[in-house]
Amino acid sequence: MDTNDVDDEEFGFSRNYFLAKELGSSGKKSTHKLSDIDPVDEQELREAMANIEPKHESEIASLMNSYRSSYSKWAFELRCGFSLLMYGFGSKKALIEDFASTTLTEYGVLVINGYLQSINLKQMLIALAELLWDQLKIQRRTPSGNSSKVQQPFNSRSVDDLLAFLDGPQVEGDECFVCVVIHNIDGPGLRDSETQQYLARMAACSHICVVASIDHVNAPLLWDKKMVHTQFNWCWYHVPTFAPYKVEATFYPLILTHGGTSQSVKTASIVLQSLTPNAQNVFKVLAEHQLAHPDEEGMPVNNLYTICRERFLVSSQVTLNSHLTEFKDHELVKIRRHSDGQDCLYIPLATEALEKLILEISQ
Repeated sequence: MDTNDVDDEEFGFSRNYFLAKELGSSGKKSTHKLSDIDPVDEQELREAMANIEPKHESEIASLMNSYRSSYSKWAFELRCGFSLLMYGFGSKKALIEDFASTTLTEYGVLVINGYLQSINLKQMLIALAELLWDQLKIQRRTPSGNSSKVQQPFNSRSVDDLLAFLDGPQVEGDECFVCVVIHNIDGPGLRDSETQQYLARMAACSHICVVASIDHVNAPLLWDKKMVHTQFNWCWYHVPTFAPYKVEATFYPLILTHGGTSQSVKTASIVLQSLTPNAQNVFKVLAEHQLAHPDEEGMPVNNLYTICRERFLVSSQVTLNSHLTEFKDHELVKIRRHSDGQDCLYIPLATEALEKLILEISQ
């Protein structure tokens, strides 16, 4: 083909491209907006999802059954000091729990649900230490039936002390192991850097073995080279199950739902119930002011402090600030600038939801 013909052809392509762009931009644009969508109630959508009939059940059951032939190999790798990391499309919760309940019967097993929004790391380590101590007591038990050593409560120990206990040379002869099953180690309650560092240190302990699952495509970015190859020491297994994420999805907000007033009230109520009575009363002062003055931009901090001090709810500005920090951390209260320049506090809930919330925390 002649060079000139090639140039003419390329010029034709580029000319047609820009002509198409001009015609597309000059056309009538849609007037639809995202706000025009009428989202359904979350409970209604969840009920509709629950009524969807599953498909390919026999194929999925056959696939799950095929993984059972690998159980003995997985258990052997755990004994050799490796951790197991399961990945692939579909929920791996049932698969891992079936493996633990049928093959890891000689271990103490602790299940961590990483798909929950928050997880107490220290309580998890305390539970692990208690499981290990129970196994040690059995091996250390004397013929008379008494334990050879008394253990101090684990609740009073620091995280570092708990990790040291899990890694210590505790017994002679047969080793004791506690297996940690972590569903969604990349979940929202575990994916921060500090938690992953502690989990890696836990996995490296001599009496701990780990079986975990991941679902996010970027989950491996949570770990550096040392964590992957030295601490976790992962054996990666591609185990697609094509099973629905029924349990895991329960704890995530659904797309195209407004959540409903009841859902917002329930969430805020749970958070407030975990706070002190004084903190709840401070919140009620702010809520009552917002209901009484719906047209205002919020309640000035100084006004809130004055009322709370008069009602003996706080003794100083420092005390009030500590309550406000808790509110802001839990997104119960937000701050916006008033037209006169001062900061004002407001609760990001509709009037109806706020009224229901006050009734709930007043009971």
